[in-house]
Amino acid sequence: MDAKDFISKTVTENPVVLFMKGTAQFPQCGFSGRAIQILQACGVQNLVTVNVLDDDDVRQGIKDFSSWPTIPQLYVGGEFVGGADIMYEMYQSGELQKLLPESARA
Repeated sequence: MDAKDFISKTVTENPVVLFMKGTAQFPQCGFSGRAIQILQACGVQNLVTVNVLDDDDVRQGIKDFSSWPTIPQLYVGGEFVGGADIMYEMYQSGELQKLLPESARA
């Protein structure tokens, strides 16, 4: 499976996906760490993370897939939401909490 197929399959088969640098337990950049903190503050427990540092093809592929140049990238219900700054703004306004499915907060 190539990177584009992997990305497409991952975002469509999982309700909440974060492409990030590192893991939820050990983020490898401040923006990825901030994204995880925001999702935790929203009560998200059912989260799939993809460490882009593990695969250069996925790292570049996710940027091409979303036409967004930076990582982390959040997908909810197969749709691209944004990066850490957008997530923070949406969290502050309450919009992110409304967007996240209840099933992700199990």
